[in-house]
Amino acid sequence: MCYYLRGEKETALRFIFTGSALRREAPRACIDMCLGFLCGSEESGEKVGIITDFYNLRRYHGCFSYGRNAITRRLQVQIVEALRSNQRSRASSLLSELGCGNHSLRANDFIYILEYCSRYPDPLFVMEIWRIMDEKKVNVNHRCVMLRIQALCKGGYLEEAFDLLDFVGKNHDIHPILPMYNNLLRECVQTNSLDQARQFYDLMEDQVLGKNEVTYSQFLKTLLAVFRKNLSAAHEIWKEYMTYYSMSIISLRKFIWSFTRLRDLESAYAALQHMVDLVFKGSIFINKSADGRLRSSRFDIPIPKNGGMGLKIFMEESKHSLPSVSDNSKRIESHASNVEDSTVFYMGSKEDKGFGINMLEKYKGKPVMKVLRWSFSDVIRACAQTQNCRLAEQLILQMQNLGLEPSCHTYDGLIRAIVRDRGFSDGMEVLETMQLRNLKPYDSTLAALSISSSNALQLDLAECLLDQISRISYIHPFNAFLAACDTLDLPERAVPILAKMKQLKLKPNIGTYELLFSLFGNVNAPYEEGNMLSQVDVYRRIKAIQMDMLNNGIQHSHLSMKNLLKALGTEGMITELMHYLHLAQRQFSLSKTYLGTPIYNIVLHSLIEAKESHRAIEIFKNMISCGLRDAATYNIMIDCCSIIQCYRSARALVSMMIRDGFLPQTLTYTALIKILLELEDYDEALNLLDQARSEEIPCDILLYNTILQKACREGIIDLIELVTELMHQEKIQPDPSTCYYVFSSYVDHGFFSTAMESLQVLSMRMISEDCDSILEEKRTEFEGFILSEDDDAESRILQFFKGSEENLAAALLNLRWCAISGYLISWSPNESSWARRLFNCYGSRKESSGSKLG
Repeated sequence: MCYYLRGEKETALRFIFTGSALRREAPRACIDMCLGFLCGSEESGEKVGIITDFYNLRRYHGCFSYGRNAITRRLQVQIVEALRSNQRSRASSLLSELGCGNHSLRANDFIYILEYCSRYPDPLFVMEIWRIMDEKKVNVNHRCVMLRIQALCKGGYLEEAFDLLDFVGKNHDIHPILPMYNNLLRECVQTNSLDQARQFYDLMEDQVLGKNEVTYSQFLKTLLAVFRKNLSAAHEIWKEYMTYYSMSIISLRKFIWSFTRLRDLESAYAALQHMVDLVFKGSIFINKSADGRLRSSRFDIPIPKNGGMGLKIFMEESKHSLPSVSDNSKRIESHASNVEDSTVFYMGSKEDKGFGINMLEKYKGKPVMKVLRWSFSDVIRACAQTQNCRLAEQLILQMQNLGLEPSCHTYDGLIRAIVRDRGFSDGMEVLETMQLRNLKPYDSTLAALSISSSNALQLDLAECLLDQISRISYIHPFNAFLAACDTLDLPERAVPILAKMKQLKLKPNIGTYELLFSLFGNVNAPYEEGNMLSQVDVYRRIKAIQMDMLNNGIQHSHLSMKNLLKALGTEGMITELMHYLHLAQRQFSLSKTYLGTPIYNIVLHSLIEAKESHRAIEIFKNMISCGLRDAATYNIMIDCCSIIQCYRSARALVSMMIRDGFLPQTLTYTALIKILLELEDYDEALNLLDQARSEEIPCDILLYNTILQKACREGIIDLIELVTELMHQEKIQPDPSTCYYVFSSYVDHGFFSTAMESLQVLSMRMISEDCDSILEEKRTEFEGFILSEDDDAESRILQFFKGSEENLAAALLNLRWCAISGYLISWSPNESSWARRLFNCYGSRKESSGSKLG
């Protein structure tokens, strides 16, 4: 019985089979009528399945008619019904009943069951069928062998399929045919089976079967999936194919697909333009198969084996580059670098903008337009992989000129290419274009935009894009967001993203945990020293991250262990630090690797900050014995000498440092000067400072602040003024710590006016050290902050902290405080009496040569 099922947008036609009798009595004319209706209607996934069922019914119509073997045919239907219902024992019983009859059996008496077992692979039941056929001595035909091979391949029984093919090749009654081998090669692609592919190819060569277009297609897929993506072999396949076949739309589609995945953008582009040329010439030859797949409609005549190129070319690792895809596309390649030429190359003159659209209007809604759009999309995605944004935009223009509407897949490739070349802002413009066309972006498109936004530290936009992702299988966009949070030191922004990852059931990778230790390993640091409460909180967080790593079966990497140890050391948790250090040593020793110098340097630095000099010395000795050291190691240990106040040991370390090929750096001089200051040897400290300047070692603010800190603590104003003037001569901008040391020194001695004057001068130099003209240019802007009487003036100044302009914010707050205290703000700091006095006293001081280090 037939029923019409009508919906709002389409009408579907189904056969309702209510029993085996109705199946047998279904008129063939009615089946043909239904097929004609369905094939002429709009394609959908559901219709494809219905059409396939009707073709099978039409094929086996003779099996369900009345005749002398009606019982046998009815048993086939019942067996298939039992298999569909997962009643395997009943199906086996019915199969035994089929084989126990007194009548002779033929191959066609098993075809319907084999067809089902090959479509919904059931290789074990196929083996039962084959056993019955052997017992009954049924003469098998090519169709039976083909269906059995399909069932074995789809079920993963490649060895059994190979044995069957080998047997068929030695049987004089049945000769192997190419489709059998094509099916086996297809399964090798899906299972990534290198050994089986080699065996099947050798068997094909032995049995002299030759190749057809499907074989070449399977060669390309095998090349990509199994044989390590050998581009040279792909070019060889192209050459051999062109020797025997003229290119068709379908074959070009497969070569374009292969070239794009091999990242050969030039060849893919040339093949695409060849495809466009064929469409304009009307050489299309495309139709649909029974299951709705597009295929070539021209005859596929196998090419006899001639001992030429085969699969062997990419069994071996060929490293030689080959020329472009074909001589026929050389003239197309010459236009690849020019946008205007490529967009009008197949569309006549530039004046006739609609020529391409008019030429392809007759193909609108035809399968060829789908193939064109798929191929354009593939090449555009390859542009993203090779970072060729210009060519991607060029292809979009050509699609528009051809009347091809870009799909979501096309826009996905275009946006990926744009964000890699020009950043997220241009990519967002393309996303808006998609939304105007009512196209929903892929999750991968949103992920690419989110990664680009995270790299630009645009957390709000990146988080908004991640919230729109409904399903994704890779962790990279979330890791990029976590990295941005880590850069901006905003761990609280990472919490909702971690919840989103859990919602999507995304499994973190080691990169995620590396970032988590960096983000959540600190509580008080670096703004406050660790205390008991912060240490308990840190330990709880680390244990939670560690437990999650264990649950996901992920081992520590060097970076994750480095971040973990750094977090413990920063919070002053020395006991836990040493515990995890020993755990890390045991873990990495099992994999026969070392922790590495950076990890030991972090431990050394943490121990020295905690005044654990004896432990630091023991670890340093072990590092030296293992050959693990660098310039940072020596600088850290020289700093350790300030704890034990031993300048002689520091000089010995400098000698070792130079012998190992590491020259003294700014940090080296800073650590040495720090030791001398602790020993109150100020003259030698100044000599070292002069030596660093004479050797053109770049002295930074940390070095000068080290001296100022000690001078402030000891109340040595002469040293304060000398170092402040040296900083001005070296054009080194002060920072808030510099202002604090100088200001506090004068206040402690009761020089309040001088303290306020020095604070103004240093604050101005924090804004600009170069020249007074820059300060005059910005005077109007900054006076709005300094002299403002608004209640929110300080709040507006504090906004500079968010823009990572801490020095500017501190300088403006200092100057505002001076103005509120009644002092006149001078925008020419070098004209200050305090600045002139320092220049007169210390400006002419000559650099002393000092003694050489080591």
